[in-house]
Amino acid sequence: MPAADDALDARLATIFSARDRTRMAPTIAAFLQVLAEHPDDARVLYEVGGSYDTAGEEETAAGYYERALAAGLDGETLRRCLLQYGSTLRNLGRFDESLAVLDRALAEFPDSESVRVWQALSLHAAGRSDAAVAALMDLAADRIRTPDLLRYEQALRGNAEHLRGVDRERGDAAATASEQAHRH
Repeated sequence: MPAADDALDARLATIFSARDRTRMAPTIAAFLQVLAEHPDDARVLYEVGGSYDTAGEEETAAGYYERALAAGLDGETLRRCLLQYGSTLRNLGRFDESLAVLDRALAEFPDSESVRVWQALSLHAAGRSDAAVAALMDLAADRIRTPDLLRYEQALRGNAEHLRGVDRERGDAAATASEQAHRH
């Protein structure tokens, strides 16, 4: 990594570590100053989006996340951006878009527990609680490897699959009802 990238990363980290989640204006101003100097840098765009997101300004955050993704993020920064963007879309009530972003995050980062949890939140917010619980049960079965839970692993996975089936049936029934409503 070039020295300029190292210096920019250090500057971004310093601003992030100094943030006060209850008073985000100074953090936003600091990141916007860096953005003025690096207008097309994906990492800077992501940090600006994150600061607006923390401030509760989701519409503004979403735009910066979109720009950051278009500018080409990778690695952990891409994972964090996809998770945060998916969460922001959920908060904006854009559930299908949220799930699409989080599906992409899961495809690219299948071992990320945080992405799996945030996907469950978006499923729940979209009214798909059966699928949300199934996702969390899968995560528990995959990651909580205690003797107590391992004893019930097959039952846990079976119940998760059952809940996914219930979710699919509800989705199929809703699609059929929608098609019938459009015909009349």
